[in-house]
Amino acid sequence: MSHHPLKAVTLTHVRYRKGDQLGHFLAWVSLVPVFISLGGFISHFIFRRELQGMFFAIGLIISQFINEIIKKSVQQARPETCALLEMCDSHGWPSSHSQYMFFFAVYFTLLTYKKLGLIFRNQLLVAVVLVWPLAVLTMYSRVYLGYHTVAQVFAGAALGTVLGWGWFWIVNNVLSGLFPAIEESAFGRFFYVKDTSHIPNVLRFEYENARSAKKHPSYKRAD
Repeated sequence: MSHHPLKAVTLTHVRYRKGDQLGHFLAWVSLVPVFISLGGFISHFIFRRELQGMFFAIGLIISQFINEIIKKSVQQARPETCALLEMCDSHGWPSSHSQYMFFFAVYFTLLTYKKLGLIFRNQLLVAVVLVWPLAVLTMYSRVYLGYHTVAQVFAGAALGTVLGWGWFWIVNNVLSGLFPAIEESAFGRFFYVKDTSHIPNVLRFEYENARSAKKHPSYKRAD
């Protein structure tokens, strides 16, 4: 029986120097894309099923496919620290973490600026105070922890910015015309898929309608 070298799944396999508190913090920061994907978008589909959110997630997936294609084409090595991190068998340009976070930050900010289905109070403040700092910290964490060079994370950030803006334009100027058909399709009706882009403040809309529904007999649950 032949023995082949083993390779770990590196989704959450982030290393930092023992005793380095900043490195420990940045290791968690570098996992933010995982938390957004698994916690944010999956929860969004289960509980909200908004078309804007779904196409947001689709854009991030497309962005990551583009990242992999570029990495395999360019084949730029990671920094020398990759040996300690056991990551030398993968390529480093552009940084997928930086690309993901800057795509997310750009798209989220544009959704907020255009007031397309806002779900938070002061959502622009959330973008400025939370989303953009997390994007920059994620980029910094990949350099600090030794996974990428400065050039690699800036390349990822630049590509994520361009793709985020481009995908937002495509969704809201081309694909949004398909939203009514998706809502009325068998898929849309079965999963209660909806488009709330026309509602400036979804949180307030849902709050007011939930309160008014209490007074309507047809919405009351039977005992």
